Amino acid sequence: MTNAPEQIICCEPGFETLLKPGAGLRQLGAGFQFLEGPTWYPARHGLIFSDIPADTIYLWSATDGITRFRIPSHHANGNTVDEQGRRLTCEHGSRQVTRTEIDGRITVLADSYQGRRLNSPNDITVQRDGTVWFSDPPYGIKPEEQEQPDCYVFRLDLDGILTAVDGTFIKPNGLCFSPDEKTLYISDTANERHHIRRFTLGPGKSLQGGDVFAVIAPGKSDGFRVDVAGRLWPSAGDGIWGLAPDGRLLGKIRVPEIPSNCAFGGPDGQTLFITARTSLYAIDLMVSGARG
Repeated sequence: MTNAPEQIICCEPGFETLLKPGAGLRQLGAGFQFLEGPTWYPARHGLIFSDIPADTIYLWSATDGITRFRIPSHHANGNTVDEQGRRLTCEHGSRQVTRTEIDGRITVLADSYQGRRLNSPNDITVQRDGTVWFSDPPYGIKPEEQEQPDCYVFRLDLDGILTAVDGTFIKPNGLCFSPDEKTLYISDTANERHHIRRFTLGPGKSLQGGDVFAVIAPGKSDGFRVDVAGRLWPSAGDGIWGLAPDGRLLGKIRVPEIPSNCAFGGPDGQTLFITARTSLYAIDLMVSGARG
């Protein structure tokens, strides 16, 4: 465990109080190819996460460590869990979004839009009422395989209707809601942008606004989570940032490898798990994560 003060960069007074006293970054596992899609899975009291090139979803738990959870995963990327405890997954290999039911059956939620195959579903979040949102950049396919005219952010309603709610991103990626589900944060990881935008939900769950909430440099923000106080915890080239609800940079948690994503979990919801290329890390905070 690295000395905690060396890992923490305080950009505003009080950032260190968001971490448990003496908390240090723990490496929970190493030797992976490229990790993504962390999400806490209450049914198994652990964290599921994807190794995309290895075509595997893993499970970490405090009792058993890291075990293989789903093989093949169809090169799964983003994962989340809905209010009923069902797992939702973005699959690069199959170019679809699936839901694993409580009994283990797999339901395909989306694989095409307006008669064309999806690009490569990347990250996913689900509201408390069951509405699903996901990003669809072209990362998992070759240029000649892209059938969609743009890289959309999609909303899947309870009636099964898929709607492209935004087509202004170059490469939409991470996304999550504020605790009250009135604000949706979405990152664009194109080289020209590498920023996070903020939308408000309008009538019919349309997206309104879309101003730039934060510019990520160095690096980009593949994924992020929000805590119960509305602070955003995005990945960046130099670690995990802590951003106030108004976008101010509060501080950074430095990580030895470039992180891709993070998720809150643990018995009290106050452990921040971090997927970082070839390793899985964790650090204990004094705040709990919000859903999504």
